[in-house]
Amino acid sequence: MNAEELENFEFTAEQSAMVNSTRIRVGRNFADFPLGPGVSKEQRLEIMNKVVEACNNFEGDLKGKFYPLETMSQED
Repeated sequence: MNAEELENFEFTAEQSAMVNSTRIRVGRNFADFPLGPGVSKEQRLEIMNKVVEACNNFEGDLKGKFYPLETMSQED
């Protein structure tokens, strides 16, 4: 994936001021793991670790910080 190839909507200054953060939702299942309702806590942690490992390879505009929901503070 190359962030420079993405086509983005041009926000006005007022619209841009409203955006504090974004999130990426991983909505497909991984091979060897059941769909959401059938996943155990151990499997969820394993999936999260795989996603974090992949996201840690992002560079440039795609690079960011991962905030696990269980330990994320109100300030994050």
